[in-house]
Amino acid sequence: MQEPLPGARVAGTLPGFGPIGYRLLALSKALAMAGGLVFVLLVAMSIVSIVGRKLAAAPVPGDVELLQMSAAFACACFFAYCHLIGGDVKVDFFTARASARTLRALDALGSLLFGAMGAALAWRGTAGMLAMKDSGETSIILGWPIWLAQALMIPGFVLMALAGLYMVGAHLRSPAVGAPQEVQP
Repeated sequence: MQEPLPGARVAGTLPGFGPIGYRLLALSKALAMAGGLVFVLLVAMSIVSIVGRKLAAAPVPGDVELLQMSAAFACACFFAYCHLIGGDVKVDFFTARASARTLRALDALGSLLFGAMGAALAWRGTAGMLAMKDSGETSIILGWPIWLAQALMIPGFVLMALAGLYMVGAHLRSPAVGAPQEVQP
């Protein structure tokens, strides 16, 4: 993993980061590890399927369906962890000379929006999952219920919402660490 930049505000290093934050971090790290394992297994399955298709005309049945369903779950596993460790993409060109207070407020606003997006994804994902369960939709080749793939994504979205909302408070409670100095005229 990449080390954070000097002065970067990262989960676990923020003075406002408390015991609840550490629990969220541990849970999100475990979920991210599960997502990473799923991606490794998907790569192995894809290799077996491609080699089987080329050498023996025997690909893994439903490999594309497995890839689509599993990759969606795995992606949802990473959001909370990335946010808690400060791994989000930030474009700080316009805020390079902003005060520490402004930077904290912007970080808190970004976390609030992140949490709101996680909550919306969890809410609508649950609604979509229930609708698919009621309709009985299945994948074409494997015949697996589609709603299961959506159900697997929901915990990642819930954790994303919790991480975002927790980080709002963590940013607002933290003192100005690593912020650029005010330029005096």
